[in-house]
Amino acid sequence: MARPTLRIDAVLVQAVIAGALSFAHLHDLAAAAGQTGWKAWAYPVSVDLLLVAAWRRLRADGPSRLAWCWFVIALVASLGANVATAGLLDLGDVPPWLRILVAAWPALAFMGGTLLAHSPADPAPDPPAPSVPAPDPAPETAAAEPGPASEPSAVPQIEEAPALPTAVPVPAALVDHARKVADDHHARTGAPIDTDTLRTRLGVPPHLADAIATHLG
Repeated sequence: MARPTLRIDAVLVQAVIAGALSFAHLHDLAAAAGQTGWKAWAYPVSVDLLLVAAWRRLRADGPSRLAWCWFVIALVASLGANVATAGLLDLGDVPPWLRILVAAWPALAFMGGTLLAHSPADPAPDPPAPSVPAPDPAPETAAAEPGPASEPSAVPQIEEAPALPTAVPVPAALVDHARKVADDHHARTGAPIDTDTLRTRLGVPPHLADAIATHLG
């Protein structure tokens, strides 16, 4: 079984180095501003956690004024500490305004984290309603002069067509037998058989005799 190889991600290494340096700069600035002991180590944790919370809010709920506001505040605090400890500020003699900002940061970070955790996301704006063109004004019609009232034209009535008689089904065997009877009558009398004679010879009802005569014709 092959042993898993350890792959070093350059981006991850860079992130660890940058995070450690920023963490150290924030610690040094907090310690120089009078926050000694464990309090100096808590400041960089607070700044980084607020930065991550704001970024996660942006990734989860999309852009919002609240998340962008606290993301910028945490980023300014982190960048400010990095710049201040780069030699531009005498850490042995920190100005009073910076001591005030460092002392006020815990309350500010607590408020920011609470708002990010419990504030609802900004509702998405409603799409604009489609514009409906205004209807054209109806043209003015001139008043018609009074005239003799015209009588309504008579509607021609359509006569219903008489219903066609329903065809009577005749079995093929009966038609063949009737044809034999008709041929025999024609051979004996020299004239085609009529419907009454056919009905009598076959013994069928008049309507069936008419239907058979139709088939024979």
